[in-house]
Amino acid sequence: MFYSFGFTASQTIRINSDVLTRVGGEKYSYPIPTYEALKGILQSVYFKPTLIWYIDAVRIMNPIKTVRKGIRPVKYDGGNDLAYYNYLEDVCYKVRAHFEWNYNRPELEEDRNEHKHHNIARRMIERGGRRDIFLGTRECQGYVEPCDFDEGEGAYDKVNMDMAFMYYAIIYPDEAEKEEDKGYMTVCFRQPKMKGGVIEFVRPSDIPPEHKRHIKKMEIKKFGKDDQNFTGLGEFEGGELDELDE
Repeated sequence: MFYSFGFTASQTIRINSDVLTRVGGEKYSYPIPTYEALKGILQSVYFKPTLIWYIDAVRIMNPIKTVRKGIRPVKYDGGNDLAYYNYLEDVCYKVRAHFEWNYNRPELEEDRNEHKHHNIARRMIERGGRRDIFLGTRECQGYVEPCDFDEGEGAYDKVNMDMAFMYYAIIYPDEAEKEEDKGYMTVCFRQPKMKGGVIEFVRPSDIPPEHKRHIKKMEIKKFGKDDQNFTGLGEFEGGELDELDE
């Protein structure tokens, strides 16, 4: 099923740090949010293993600017160190996204009620999410609210810009669509392009193979009555689990 949601995410944040600049311990934020960071926000708003969130586009509303802050990170061998982190500052994004059923989980087929999940997700966006919203790192609190994606004036509405080649998303085995990605944790990379202040995203499964890396083998965690790892599974069938009736 395809349902679109719009929300605004804003606050002083650090999204995903650049892997090229973090070797020495000092992190530098990407100038734009990654697909995976925005997906993580939506999963904090509303998540069920029955569905998968897909990010369609993000609109950059505020000028991209950074602030440098002194940090005392914990050293691996104990004590503290001194580092300077570059954070994005005063950000505001409008995001367009939708959810689709996760067909890698046939055991949750009875939970594929489009109206239920659509209404719950809409209410959760109106209320700011089910869990705390943070963008990139825990200390960077964010706020979510409904919005009209095309409404208002953005800082880059007349700007076309090619961004650097960067980390894009992670494909977990329970969300893999192509056979070559199943059974693996896969990292995707891409060069985003901004057109009129809007960055259109492609599905992670559509990233070319040369821009993917299988990090490690990983199995899908199954939900079942016998495993007792999802006690509400029987409710989707209109009844209760036998174990709960005792």
